[in-house]
Formats: sequence, C-alpha cells, structure tokens
Amino acid sequence: MIPTTLDRYLLRRTLAPMTAVLLSTMVAFLMERLMRSFDLLSQTTEGFRFLTELLVNLVPHYVGLTLPGGFFIGLFVVVNALNKSSEIDAILASGTSLGRFAAPFVGLGAALMLLSVLLFGFIQPYSRYAYHAVLIAAENAGWNGDVRPKALLSAGPDILLTADRTDPSGRHLEHIFIRRIAAEGREDVLTAASAVVRKTDGDQSVALELENGRQVSTTRDAQVYVTNFSRVMFKLPLSQSTKLLRLRGDDVSELTLIELAQQGFGAATPAMLPRQSLLAEFYSRLARALMLPLLPLLAVPFGLSAKRAGSGSAMAVGGILLFAFETAMVLGQAIVAAIHLPAAVMIGGPAAVFASLCIATWVASRRRPGENPVSWISERIAALFAAIARAVGVRRPAS
Repeated sequence: MIPTTLDRYLLRRTLAPMTAVLLSTMVAFLMERLMRSFDLLSQTTEGFRFLTELLVNLVPHYVGLTLPGGFFIGLFVVVNALNKSSEIDAILASGTSLGRFAAPFVGLGAALMLLSVLLFGFIQPYSRYAYHAVLIAAENAGWNGDVRPKALLSAGPDILLTADRTDPSGRHLEHIFIRRIAAEGREDVLTAASAVVRKTDGDQSVALELENGRQVSTTRDAQVYVTNFSRVMFKLPLSQSTKLLRLRGDDVSELTLIELAQQGFGAATPAMLPRQSLLAEFYSRLARALMLPLLPLLAVPFGLSAKRAGSGSAMAVGGILLFAFETAMVLGQAIVAAIHLPAAVMIGGPAAVFASLCIATWVASRRRPGENPVSWISERIAALFAAIARAVGVRRPAS
C-alpha cells in the first residue's frame, strides 16, 4: 500500500515524541549503568576507551528495552493531540474509517517488530557478551603504574593513591597522598611534595621515590607515630591479568534466536542449559517483538478516551498494562528456570492475555470511538484522583 498524505502526516507527528522518549530514557539507563562502572574504570588509565566500548555495547540492549514504551507514548501523544484539536473528528467525518486511521501506526509497529527481532535476536546477544568482555578487560587492566591528576587509584587491595598534578607521562607527580593498611592492622598515611614513578622487577611492581614528605602511622592500639623524610622509596604492586572470559553461550541471553531454536527444539539434549530455559528465552523475545504491531490497537482507543477521562489516567492505565506484560515475561522466565514449568504456558499465557486485551479494546472502540472498557477504567481512576484532590483541598482550609 502506497502511503497517503494522511499516513505521512500521522507518522511524522508520531516519530518526534517517540524519538524523544527513546533518547531520554535510553540516556538515563546508560548513565545509571555507567555510574555503577565508574569505580572500576577509575582504576585503569584506559578508562575512557573502556567507557566508550561499554556505551556502544549497551545501546542495543537499552534500545530494545525502551522501544515498546517509547512507541506507545508516541502513539498516545499524537492521538490525544489530534483528538483534543478535533482533527480526528474531521478525519473520520471525511469518510476515513478508524481502521484506516490506525493503519500507518500498525505499519510502523510492524517495522519496529522487525527491528526488535534484529536487536533481540541477533545484535543484543553479541553486544551483551562484548559488554562482559569489556568489563573483564577493565578488571584485568587495573593499575599499570601511570597516575592521572586527581584520580583516586587503587594500587593494591589495601592501598589508595592520588596526586594533584602529574606530567603527560604520568611518571612525575606533585602533592601525593598515599593510604596503606598493613597486614598487622597499622594504617600508614604518607604525603609528599613530589615523587617519581619507577617500574621495577620486570614490570611486576613500581617504586615511588617520594621527596619532602611526612608519614603518619597509627597502630592497632591507637598509638600514633609521625616521621618527616626528605626522600623515601615506596613500593607498590601492579595489577596482573588473572581472570579469563568464558565462552559465549553459557547464558541464554547470549544466544541468538537461531541458536535458541536449534538447542531448544533440537532432538539432542542441550549440553549446558535446560531446554525449557532456552524455549522461555526464545518465546519471550518473539512475544516482545510481536507485541509492537498490537500496541496501536491499544494506544488509539486510549488516546480517544483521554479527551473525556483525562490524559493522565489513560496514560497511567497504559503504563500499568505495559509494565504488567514486561513483568510477566521476566517472572515467567524466572519460574521456568527455577521449577522447570513448560515455557509455552508461562510465556505464551501472559502474551496471549495481553494480545487479547489489545484486540478486545480495539473491537469495542471501533463501534463507538472513545467508548471501551479502557475508557471506563480511565474515567474511574480520574474520578478517584479528583475525589482525593477535593478531600485534600477541603482539609487544608479547615486545618
């Protein structure tokens, strides 16, 4: 079907809010995940490179995660705006049916479904494995003897080091602070005006030649000793690579759709992962993708009913339904992994309920646009919120 002017207009109105929601939520998720990795990345001088690689590998995961919510919000915003400006009334009065009005949205959902299959089925498994590979590389990189200005470095399990200024090579330091916890429980704090970093023992450790400083030592029984020095050598260990990355495929999330189907439906018993866990992952990815073309059947009636019930309550009901669907997918996978119930029931059941709800809402809305079970729920929620607001408003003047 060749898109008409109306189709292009509706799609153009939808893409703007959908893109804004996707970008904002994806950036928030990325920042939250990276904040948890900053402590690890600060321990290596290659932190910026690892940070860039982590960002690249996390993008497919969070795009797939935010796609349903962004698509639904984009649809709801455009339908609600058209409804409030009475543009929908003009479109329907011109002879365009409600089904033809929703056709471009369903087509966009089908295109996003293919994108979701590509992301969840083939790109995300490799990016998740690559993300863990970058984390392992960052852990193994550790401290290599280079010091960056004002960076707090863990130069060992019980040693912290920082310097206010360093030269470009990271070998000449100024205003150094070192804290070390000795094996017998003594705490040593050293400060120095300057230092030179020298690698020793075949690059297994480094020696800091501290100049013009002071050492404050506190014993376990709270005795304090202060020593001033003009020059002292302080030896520090270098981090060594000890952790190896496992092979891809030890986790169901790292298998592609084809690999899940081969192992889940194959005649031979899977070597490492339970068959039902493989099938649960396979079904959940397909369910998340197939949900996207059905979202317009729910978002359009929500947008039409929001004119009477209020956009806030309609959006709240939509958010609850999407959250319930996603939670059911995650909970179903957890139950299958824990007690080995049939994956087709635990994943297919909630997916079928959500699909039936979308179709039933759409069928009811086609008869009388804006009149459906969802509008009834939205109106009741809006009335409840209004009653609470009135009750709070009455109590304040009285008090």
